[in-house]
Amino acid sequence: MATRPPIGMPKLSRRAKILLSIAGALILVLLVGARLLDTYVDWLWFGEVGFQSVFTTVLITRVILFFSIALLVGGLLALSLTIAYRARPVFVPVSGADDPLARYRSTIVQRVRLFGIGIPLAVGLIAGATGQSDWQPVQMMLHGTAFGTTDPEFGKDIGFYAFTLPFIGWLTTWLYVSVIIALIGAVITHYVFGGIRLGTKGENFSVAARVQLSVTAGVFVVILAVDYWFDRYELLFSTRNELFDGATYTDLNAVLPAKLILMFIAGFCAVAFFVGAFVRNLQLPAIAIVLLILSSILVGWAWPAVLEQFSVRPNAAEKEAKSIGRNIDATKTAFGITDDKVESQDYAGVTQAEPTQIRDDKGTIPNIRLLDPSILSRTFTQREGGENFYGFPEKLDVDRYVVDGKEQDYVVAARELDPNRLVDNQTSWINKHLVYTHGNGFVAAPANKINRALAEGESSGEGGYPVFTVSDLDATKAGAEMDIPVREPRIYYGELATDYAIVNARGEYDTASDQNYRYKGKGGVAVDGWLNRMVFFAHYGERNILFNGDIGEGSKIMYNRDPRERVAKVAPWLTADGDPYPAVVDGRIKWIVDGYTTLENFPYAQRTALGEATADTLSGVARQDNRTISYIRNSVKATVDAFDGSVSLYAIDEKDPVLKAWEQVFPGTVKHGEIPDDLRAHFRYPEDLFKVQRELLAQYHVDNAGQFFSTQTFWDVPPDPTGGNNEGAAAPNQPPYYVMAQVPGQDKPTFQITSAMTLLNRQFLAAWVSVSSEPEDYGKFRVLRLPTQDQPKGPVQVQNEFETTDEVTENRTLFNNPNVNVRYGNLLTLPVADGLLYVEPIYIEQKDENAFPQLARVLVYFGGKVGFAPTVDEALDDVFGAGTTDPTDPPDEGQPPSSEPPSSQPPDSGGGSPELGQAVQDIASALSRLKEARANNDFAAEGQALADLDKAAQAYEAAQQAAGGNGGNGGNGGQPSSPPSSGNGGG
Repeated sequence: MATRPPIGMPKLSRRAKILLSIAGALILVLLVGARLLDTYVDWLWFGEVGFQSVFTTVLITRVILFFSIALLVGGLLALSLTIAYRARPVFVPVSGADDPLARYRSTIVQRVRLFGIGIPLAVGLIAGATGQSDWQPVQMMLHGTAFGTTDPEFGKDIGFYAFTLPFIGWLTTWLYVSVIIALIGAVITHYVFGGIRLGTKGENFSVAARVQLSVTAGVFVVILAVDYWFDRYELLFSTRNELFDGATYTDLNAVLPAKLILMFIAGFCAVAFFVGAFVRNLQLPAIAIVLLILSSILVGWAWPAVLEQFSVRPNAAEKEAKSIGRNIDATKTAFGITDDKVESQDYAGVTQAEPTQIRDDKGTIPNIRLLDPSILSRTFTQREGGENFYGFPEKLDVDRYVVDGKEQDYVVAARELDPNRLVDNQTSWINKHLVYTHGNGFVAAPANKINRALAEGESSGEGGYPVFTVSDLDATKAGAEMDIPVREPRIYYGELATDYAIVNARGEYDTASDQNYRYKGKGGVAVDGWLNRMVFFAHYGERNILFNGDIGEGSKIMYNRDPRERVAKVAPWLTADGDPYPAVVDGRIKWIVDGYTTLENFPYAQRTALGEATADTLSGVARQDNRTISYIRNSVKATVDAFDGSVSLYAIDEKDPVLKAWEQVFPGTVKHGEIPDDLRAHFRYPEDLFKVQRELLAQYHVDNAGQFFSTQTFWDVPPDPTGGNNEGAAAPNQPPYYVMAQVPGQDKPTFQITSAMTLLNRQFLAAWVSVSSEPEDYGKFRVLRLPTQDQPKGPVQVQNEFETTDEVTENRTLFNNPNVNVRYGNLLTLPVADGLLYVEPIYIEQKDENAFPQLARVLVYFGGKVGFAPTVDEALDDVFGAGTTDPTDPPDEGQPPSSEPPSSQPPDSGGGSPELGQAVQDIASALSRLKEARANNDFAAEGQALADLDKAAQAYEAAQQAAGGNGGNGGNGGQPSSPPSSGNGGG
């Protein structure tokens, strides 16, 4: 018995339509309203920085992708459902009165428009929302450029793999999704309406069902055949071999032919499906499916596995030699470590020079960096932070400046407003967002100096701290001379600016004498109109933005104030380096952010996990995500003005094809040939790029395929011996360090980033790598290869030497006393006089929440000997012997004089006042206690003695002045004698 399903399509009542319309509108507001609000806020922000073309290009691309993918997926589903519904059987066989599908058929028929339009619309919207974020491969395909080089297998330009192939893969994926969803929709519809009948005698498929499903399956197999064709090119990114990436012998001789065979078989299967659509026998499509599956197993999997197991692995060194050679060449090219950029030379590692010759070094030793930027943030904050709400980033930076005609590396930081340091009423909404809006000043300290010894005649405070030079509002307003002149020291944009600020609302805190400042820059978005005030009220959920009476004409809101975030938004195609740094450029504080162009697909190049390659013990830097790359260039240097937030992008690698492609997508956003010399002088070779390259240089310094296969000459990045657990392979890497040094082949000290390299799975030193940051040879690698016999000790071994040296061992109980924390600073490896000099500062701090680190000792290792003293000079004397420095020579520039007082005797009172005599006695007492404390390495007693000596010296000077300057003794020609420096030296 058969019944015809109802034909009529009852209409919804007017009330039901109204309720559904209201529900749909509410859902739309909830889903879309917040997104539209965020979009408008972004539009205002891009207008502020002058990059609205980037916003509109990305937005238009995403909108087009949204509707294109929605139309593709939803349209095919709608077409499939329509065909299946219209071709449904007129009479539907039933199995009884309680047919489980009857009620579903009835419901669909009564709401046919809802199901026929609503389901494809919903699926299309979901697909469009998912696919619209993939705007980058589409734009790269449309604007890709040629690399000018071809791959070694197919002879196609690298641009095909970089720009076209990713888009083809993306498009193929969506075609698969569309056809599969359409097929599923057709199967369900035919089953519900009886076109597919399971468990019955006779035909299980109606003619219409068989035709539609066969054609749809045939289309799917056509896409599969096309996919097999392009899969051949993706073999050049193969990760089959654990040693190297790229097409292996098995890929080229088994998988590649298999792809072609499977492509032809898939084509035959597609024809079989199309033919099966018009014949009543489904055996041909069924045979085609079985053939395709068996071929995939036998040809696509079994044959390559057999070849790999029985032919390649027993002869891997010979079989893979060609592929390894291709991998070496491609990796060097893709990661910028080709022979023309890497200069390698053999280095003895053991000096034959006399101690006096080593100590006469004028390029490296005088510039040894003692200040560790990863330790001294709290020292900067406590000593130069000023008001409680100012602070510095967790990790400071190293840069170089020319002061008094000499280029010197400095530890630098911007003194920012830190919202986390606001206390009590300072945390109210008005104070937090309207009053305390900006930081004040640029703080720097010579990297090789501390304040333990000052110029003669000056008294010093506590020792072991940086010698600060500050360029801030107080100095600017007073017209004071600054070592690093800054015209505009206000900092509205910085690493600590995590929240929004509203300027020109009420008086802003500027300095202690000016608490009514009004912003005069171009940064910020206007909020003096009610529309924008309502927008930001809704965006931040803060009613004060709407109702505060101080916000009025000229008021502007600043948001997205982190320099790295600003660069990432205006250039979404760049990967920003994790460590922006401030620099004074033409009197303004600017944040410099390195930008990388990257690719995932570069034929034969080694695929590298960016997050893993850049991970080390450093904290206070942004971590890269762990996506895989096989190409990287530092093509762009970006700057963010700390006062007005303006962003500039400068091209520094104009030959980069990836940069050229993105410039066609976003024309006019990157500047060419406009880099000011003052800015270029502060460019550093970027840390994250160097970390990736040194990771690859550990293997790709090898040119011979046979040696590469054996891995015997590979290197390792050493673990950080001062930064955590060094046991096991998972120990974090030692970070690279910026230093001023003169390496072999250079005629003067230069600013460079350096790293030691050890033997594979061993701790002995294998090489020393540095990259220049100087404008004349920026990006030039220098690799010093150490001997393979009698290898010098590596960082971990030297650290063990430090910690087991008798003098250090004897002081361990003092270092680790319950009131003091000891922190080992960065362990620098420096080539000097054909040998290797290791230098490590030791910091101590009281176990108190307000304590901050101070330099206590310096460890030096050279030629198997360890030096341990308060200064570098004294530590070097421990290694080379006292007197190796000519006593008639002045101290090296940048090195403070010896830590010992110039005389063991206090100055003579010269028959002066009782106050003068008492001061002399106090100085003598303090000197005696200071010597005793140093002999016993008692830091607490040493600190107290220094403080007493400083107090006595000040009393001596005051007594001399009170006596009219006549307190001199006969030993200096009647001139006033100077008290000994209370400092105890520095490095």
